[in-house]
Amino acid sequence: MLERVRNQGLVLLGCGKMGSAMLEGWLKQGVPPAAIWVLEPHPSDWLKSTGVHLNAGLPAAPAIVLLAVKPQMMGAALPQVAALGNGATVFLSIAAGTTIASFEATFGAQTPIIRAMPNTPAAVGRGITAITGNAHASEADLALAEALLAAVGQVVRLEGEHQMDAVTAVSGSGPAYVFHLIEALAQAGEAEGLPADLAMQLARATVCGAGELAYQAAESASQLRVNVTSPGGTTAAALSVLMDKETGLPPLMVRAVKAAAERGRELGQ
Repeated sequence: MLERVRNQGLVLLGCGKMGSAMLEGWLKQGVPPAAIWVLEPHPSDWLKSTGVHLNAGLPAAPAIVLLAVKPQMMGAALPQVAALGNGATVFLSIAAGTTIASFEATFGAQTPIIRAMPNTPAAVGRGITAITGNAHASEADLALAEALLAAVGQVVRLEGEHQMDAVTAVSGSGPAYVFHLIEALAQAGEAEGLPADLAMQLARATVCGAGELAYQAAESASQLRVNVTSPGGTTAAALSVLMDKETGLPPLMVRAVKAAAERGRELGQ
């Protein structure tokens, strides 16, 4: 699939943290810098050193244009690549809340468009991205998007764009929930008499280690929980609070994810 990029070229619109993570992954996969055009008004020293075409004239018909600018910057940035619409060039957006219909209005109704929702662990190659395309995005187009996004983690396909707000609420915003869990666990440790720095070290290492165990283990998350819960022990005492059906973590998480999904729908209107 990446041969298509090597032959026709790739345009990256925006190269902040997420764009830089993906670009680094593509270069490691062997995509030649000469096949990549980057449009970025504030290039980092690292970007300048990569050898890609930086803020230069674009190829006439690149294989794909990856839109990696923030939603609020779309209005100013998209005109730079609008002329590439209504052709064979695929447009792949990683912007939250910006719908496929809005891109079709900008680039033309015949344009192959794929919408993706990555998350910030992509910065360390451990992200997960969900994708969905419009009627003009072929199987080959979707496979190309998967190959490019796989440079920063796992990729899954959705049934349709109607699932994107839920994905945003679970995996797109989810890292922030985990970071807050670390904060809350550390604060609870302080409340039990631990020094703040030690409580944070314990909480951070515990969450990171448990995440890696969940990533590597064949067992389900439920089974992993059971594995560390002795009947009548300390973990069981804590879980009796966390798993309460009315006041515990499950109903709280349902409300949190629902709030994020509803906000996503609002932003997409």
